[in-house]
Amino acid sequence: MTTDKVIVNLEQVSAEWLTAVLAQSEALTRGAVQSFEFGTGQGNWSTSANLKVIYTNDSQGNLPQRLFLKMVDTDLGDGEFFGDTEVTYYTRDYMDVKNAPLLRCYDAAYSKEINRYHLLLEDVSETHIEAYDKKPTLEYGLALAEGLAILHARWWGKERLVEAGLSGHEAKHIQNFVDIAKPGVTHIVERFSSELKPHWAELMRELYAKHPQALIKRSQDLNGFTIIHGDVGSANVLVPRDGNYPLYIIDRQPFNWGLTTWLGVYDVAYAIVLDWDVELRRKYEIPILKRYHESLIQNGVSSYEWNQLYNDYKLCVAMCVYIATEYCRGGINEKWAHVWLPMLQRALTACDDLDCYVTWKEIQ
Repeated sequence: MTTDKVIVNLEQVSAEWLTAVLAQSEALTRGAVQSFEFGTGQGNWSTSANLKVIYTNDSQGNLPQRLFLKMVDTDLGDGEFFGDTEVTYYTRDYMDVKNAPLLRCYDAAYSKEINRYHLLLEDVSETHIEAYDKKPTLEYGLALAEGLAILHARWWGKERLVEAGLSGHEAKHIQNFVDIAKPGVTHIVERFSSELKPHWAELMRELYAKHPQALIKRSQDLNGFTIIHGDVGSANVLVPRDGNYPLYIIDRQPFNWGLTTWLGVYDVAYAIVLDWDVELRRKYEIPILKRYHESLIQNGVSSYEWNQLYNDYKLCVAMCVYIATEYCRGGINEKWAHVWLPMLQRALTACDDLDCYVTWKEIQ
């Protein structure tokens, strides 16, 4: 599935290259790619192209008609980078997992020397859209919980993480994850106090001062920890235009300072706290968490009780404040204010609703 040649621009794509990689992936067992057409696109961190493929008459195999090529420069500048995690997401981490909510990958390559990688994936744009473009429902939340549980169960707990050559993050890394976002609080309070409830400014200051120690203490027991996606926003989930199955979780691209092995329920909290309207989250979060817990058990996870999951969820809900304030770590991010301000309001409201303060006051 992986090749040595990293595609960095569209001029490198040829019928011969497509023939070779599709044959290697066994999607093409006979014949060749005769020609192709493509359109280009631009993501936050990547350049992409949709390819429409035409095969010779004698071609046999799965013969995908539409493909999606994603090309990424992993060096973001200022010491930030992605690494190869999105390549391993498709080519290693879940290759043996049945019903994993991943797109089929036909080719992938990563080069540390040039800080680049590419992915050649199935293109589902005719049948799927970003979850961002559909109002979330309970049925969608349950489907997402099931998909995340399938991924999380594969690397659940200390023993599995060791098998993957991983461990929990050290205290220094966890504190750095928090400290990177911390400057955003001052910027936001100074400019947007009218958009915050009166007690939220002090809540954020207290959270940044005390909550990290609760995270560090929790990280000493890896029951509940796994390889996480880390960014399960609605723009990173593809859902059917009609219905909720199958859905696909895309774009696992953690920053080098991010958390990659963490509490699995963090992905659930990220999805429903930051993106969902407050009333929808209040109404459906328990059924979604229950389905997540049930699906973990169905996929082989044991010794992780519901009460522990719920407490971990509250710990992770408070972490959503970090995600929102990080947008403004270098000053008010005017361009994305329509994104981070509602995120922050939803996260702080969830902290109030769930009394998340307890998660760090218990550490005192």
